[in-house]
Amino acid sequence: MCGIIGAIHMKGNVAPLLRKSLKRLEYRGYDSSGIATAANGVIFIKKDKGKIDEIHQQINFDTLPGSIGIGHTRWATHGPPSKLNAHPHTDCYDRIAVVHNGIIENYQELRQILLEGGHQFRSQTDTEVIPHLIEDALNHTSRLENAVARVLPKLEGSYAIVVLEAKGNELVCARKESPLVIGLGQRGIYCASDVPAFLPMTRKTIVLEDNELVHLTANGALLTRLDENGSPTRLPLRIPTEVQWTIDMAQKGGYPHFMLKEIHEQPTAIRDTLRMKKSDFENFADVLHNHKKVITVAAGTSYHATLAAKYMFSQISNFLVHDVIASEGTDTVASSLGEDTAVLAVTQSGETVDTLHAVKHLKKQGSTVLAITNTVGSSITRMADHVVYTQAGPEIGVAATKTFATQLATLASLSTYLGVLTGAQTIKEKNELLAALNQFPELIEIIIRNQENAIKDASQEYITRSNFFFLGRGISTATALEGALKIKEIAYVHAEGYPAGESKHGPIALVEPGFPIVFVAPNDKTRRHLEGNVMEMKARGAQIISICSAQDTTLINLSDHAISLPPLPSILFSPICYVVPLQLLAYYAAILRGHNPDQPRNLAKAVTVL
Repeated sequence: MCGIIGAIHMKGNVAPLLRKSLKRLEYRGYDSSGIATAANGVIFIKKDKGKIDEIHQQINFDTLPGSIGIGHTRWATHGPPSKLNAHPHTDCYDRIAVVHNGIIENYQELRQILLEGGHQFRSQTDTEVIPHLIEDALNHTSRLENAVARVLPKLEGSYAIVVLEAKGNELVCARKESPLVIGLGQRGIYCASDVPAFLPMTRKTIVLEDNELVHLTANGALLTRLDENGSPTRLPLRIPTEVQWTIDMAQKGGYPHFMLKEIHEQPTAIRDTLRMKKSDFENFADVLHNHKKVITVAAGTSYHATLAAKYMFSQISNFLVHDVIASEGTDTVASSLGEDTAVLAVTQSGETVDTLHAVKHLKKQGSTVLAITNTVGSSITRMADHVVYTQAGPEIGVAATKTFATQLATLASLSTYLGVLTGAQTIKEKNELLAALNQFPELIEIIIRNQENAIKDASQEYITRSNFFFLGRGISTATALEGALKIKEIAYVHAEGYPAGESKHGPIALVEPGFPIVFVAPNDKTRRHLEGNVMEMKARGAQIISICSAQDTTLINLSDHAISLPPLPSILFSPICYVVPLQLLAYYAAILRGHNPDQPRNLAKAVTVL
């Protein structure tokens, strides 16, 4: 997820406006930034890695000439943070400049075709194929709008793009599954990935929909819808919406907190993660398969993702892995591992010191290190032999939500590829599982839409309670642990996650009338045994909150509160959906108790001390 701005200024140089707009979008991406303007038939570009203010101090964005331009603040996906990988990107002759948010799935194939056609590339990004494709398209049409329309059907994946041509009198914008909004002002016309970019200039906005293209000039905007072949149909411009948000609210997309915004962003983050190269998953699976021992190393929420993966690897791949809590890593494994061991390290930031410390210890013993992280160029990527990047984008809220979802999606994909190598899955079965996995983003959208208000009501009823149990069986143990962690982190409520079967061995002694217990109960093979645990707790007066299938009428009738979820296309990946109500439960509990969920006390986004 990156920040995009495009602007046509009615009077004066546009560069200072673009820089200030990017500053308001820096929360969307902050490893590199750049601006391109056009004047006198020439495109001028300044860009580099680092924070916007740091780059501006070194190269002064404001001196760029021209009244039209584009800007970008980057969250790296393809290629590490660097000046060459920073946007905007251009064609061979610097006549076309492009900024892009999203992932072009087939960029490697397109890049190869373009290289064979004589194009020269400067970066490692997927984005750079776009200006080169437009360059070729302009050999068949003199209009930039038409050239962009010819290119878009060739792009597989997601995109929000803004295109600037050297002649400098127009911008062309388009979107598919990545946000893009138009701003109509008296002193200019704008397009951006988010409203804060242009909010000081105008509150009149038009949100582009998928497969729409807009042509911007100083005279206004022309809207076009493209079919799958790129054939255009001109549409009347929609009536602008008047934004009532403050700048702070706008950065949060109108949500009161980043955490809630990021919970709602999970479908997009998962879609983008599942679009990553198949070869990455295949290479990871091959490395795991070729080692006698495999351990996972992670901390906090990432540890819960690896615990879920332990079940997925076992059930889908018939493959045993050992999960290790990072802070206990050096003591857990001591010097018992070596070259026959693969270490799968999972860390959102790539800077978690417990994980780095454990990985360093294991690497010294000769173990092969694989890393799953959300941060390009982080410390873990320099230590690992192989890396896969989740595509959550920046996560501002301290409590991990969409990063957890993308870790689960990545590990779920990996388990299916590994299953083919172990013989546990046929290629057909693998493809069926991946097809099922790709349905989960839409299911999360349905869950949030249908259940958020019910979860808020449940939070209201139980908010005065000082203790909770979160119980699950099988893979749902990981979900229960994550649910308990979330309500502890941001609502400051004592909660314990347990395997439900273990609750009889001690924890049940704490249960008394009114004690709230959350059961994570997908309709998998553990469901029948879980019902017995529900009855045990109910007999002691516990109040039962169930996260279960909408078809599970037995458990719904046994529960004081039931959050019913739609049937899943594969129950093997249930934590991806079943954690969402628990995230919302924690969020609303924090709000009702008067706490800021974005900045929980005593916690940091990346734990960098042992």
